[in-house]
Amino acid sequence: MSKAKRTALVTGASGLAGGYMLTHLLEQGGWDVVAVSRRKPKIPGNYRHVAVDLLDPADCRAKLAPLTDISHLFYLAITERADPGETVSANANMFFNLVKTVEAASGALEHVHLSQGTRWYGNHLGPYKTPTKEDDPRHMPPNFYYDQQDFLEQLQKGKRWTWSVGRPHAVCGFSTGGPMNLTLAIAVYANICKALGLPLSFPGKPGAYTALYQCTDAALLAKAVEWMATDPKCANQAFNITNSDLIRWQNLWPRFANFFDMELAPPRHINLSRSMADKGPIWDRIVEKNGLQKYRFEEIAAWGYPDGVFASDYDIVSDTSKARRFGFHELVDTEEMFLRMFSDFRRDRIIP
Repeated sequence: MSKAKRTALVTGASGLAGGYMLTHLLEQGGWDVVAVSRRKPKIPGNYRHVAVDLLDPADCRAKLAPLTDISHLFYLAITERADPGETVSANANMFFNLVKTVEAASGALEHVHLSQGTRWYGNHLGPYKTPTKEDDPRHMPPNFYYDQQDFLEQLQKGKRWTWSVGRPHAVCGFSTGGPMNLTLAIAVYANICKALGLPLSFPGKPGAYTALYQCTDAALLAKAVEWMATDPKCANQAFNITNSDLIRWQNLWPRFANFFDMELAPPRHINLSRSMADKGPIWDRIVEKNGLQKYRFEEIAAWGYPDGVFASDYDIVSDTSKARRFGFHELVDTEEMFLRMFSDFRRDRIIP
């Protein structure tokens, strides 16, 4: 007997994690997909797109209340604001508005997946307990992940639908216009250094060069999210999801220099947000000279995120053994991932 098609609602579908989730579900088949984002994803395929302002409850109701057949809600949206308090309230309210609207509208709802990150453990505040486990105690709030999860658990009590939470770190892949894209930022930084005749130096703190770090391939994350949302064992559970290996940038940077055919220089800590602020014209010349796709400089790399990554001079390590115990066994070699993605960017004429 063939299984009935499920209907997925993917939020943040024009972003990094959401875009890969959308692509994954379309490739898997067996899903009707509704993509929710302010701008239509540049992803081919048979899906519906709904442009919604998740911060506006009335807009949520107007656009999403007609969707009465949503079985799985995948929340992969995030917004960053200059003011930390605004970041917390915006992310919490986007999630509240969406889940309340979909839950009220769709009697078919089976599962809500909430994507978080290692910010749950306070990695953004300074050195913290590693390796992290999913049941580690919380840090002092504010933390919008806490607001989102408390709301989700409370709303779900006594309901037939279930929830899951994924906590990846440093999600890597290709996207434009988003605040968090480490892989592309490294590739653009390297090419700007090369255009200026500079060797490739690690732009972060010396301690960050040698500390343990971890990344998550966006395609791996999409597989893990579908697993969490469809395997009954994962009901009402949180899981750390990473590539499951550990890196030190000091081991990868020579490989990056070799890939981009550059000399390697010792680390030199610079603020990328400031240093790259006036480099748009250099990027435009690189694009013109090499016949690359004409992405605007501001669109192709956001520098605040790598600034944070490369300033973390302490270990960033999550224990992913819980996901293994529950049945998810996919792994990615992080060094291979970076070189593969750089090659993909080159093939697609994103970088020279």
